[in-house]
Amino acid sequence: MMGRTQITLPPEVQRRARQRAGDLGVSLAEYIRRLVARDLGSAVAQTAPARVFDLGNPGGSDIAKDKHAMIARATVAARTSRPRR
Repeated sequence: MMGRTQITLPPEVQRRARQRAGDLGVSLAEYIRRLVARDLGSAVAQTAPARVFDLGNPGGSDIAKDKHAMIARATVAARTSRPRR
């Protein structure tokens, strides 16, 4: 079970710490927990969540990149394949 701790930081330090935590994809609290654990010599998982879920690896397919062209082709194909009334 974790214990609750309140700390006070100068505004600029807090801003930079929040930015760094965001860059790492973790909360400010998790960022501070990791810093304390590292300083005390505890092992803390340093794996980014994106690595766990393999995010950002489209595996050779990037539908989002070509979606407008794909929609345009599908629209043209649908219009030309329907019989006119």
